[in-house]
Amino acid sequence: METVKTIKGVNEETWQEFKSMAARNNVKMGRFFEEIVEEYKKKSRSFWDDILKGEPILSKEEADAMMETVKRLRSGYGFRK
Repeated sequence: METVKTIKGVNEETWQEFKSMAARNNVKMGRFFEEIVEEYKKKSRSFWDDILKGEPILSKEEADAMMETVKRLRSGYGFRK
């Protein structure tokens, strides 16, 4: 027997759109929800892979110069060392 789950805070317009999208794709709403969650996870993983494993924005030399500038600025009054 299938269990019934409740999603709180979904307005009527969004719920009707969700039902309509599931019907247009000829899938049950539970399966459609699973597909949406999986797609979201893929996009999120891809986004972070691009950020964390992508091409660096700065060259090594630029990054080193920036770190030296930050160290020099932080050595002034009011910053912890």
